[in-house]
Amino acid sequence: MKNIILFGPPGAGKGTQSEFLVEEFGFVHLSTGNIFRHNILNKTELGVLAKKYIDEGRLVPDSLTINMLKSEFLKYSDSVGFLFDGFPRTEAQAKALDEFLGQEDLKITAMISLEVPDEELLSRLLERGKSSGRPDDANSEVIGNRLRVYHKETAIVQRYYEKQRKHIVVNGLGSVEQISSVLKAEIGHF
Repeated sequence: MKNIILFGPPGAGKGTQSEFLVEEFGFVHLSTGNIFRHNILNKTELGVLAKKYIDEGRLVPDSLTINMLKSEFLKYSDSVGFLFDGFPRTEAQAKALDEFLGQEDLKITAMISLEVPDEELLSRLLERGKSSGRPDDANSEVIGNRLRVYHKETAIVQRYYEKQRKHIVVNGLGSVEQISSVLKAEIGHF
């Protein structure tokens, strides 16, 4: 079973590439962003709390995120593998994920990071904000805060997987097809 973390800053193309990887490899896509949006739309207790953090461009606390992800993960025990999108975002989350997967006799195969310059990310997110209806994509100040949080708190997760020799960097600039082709080749090596 392959368990892949697709990693990168907001707007790097994780959602777009996740769709391709799910279709290509049959992964179960576990996107914390999608799970949060579902809970927000349905105004669950978690959704209301998560919305407050997301609207401010802050990370949802680890305990809420981890418990929510575990519950989704356990729904798919017969999967060929999982694609984690938007998780882990902190070293504590990475350790919790490793611990949880270990209990299931599983492990992370690789973390693949999509690297994109901040100027391009801002442009992509503002463009996406015009059609997505997501308030966190429509405000350049909120986007700037999200990018600062990513660089300060989230990007350090890469080092956690570098130490395990599981971190792979992929250039997130280029056509969707070019990036998909590189991702397919990288994952095919495992």
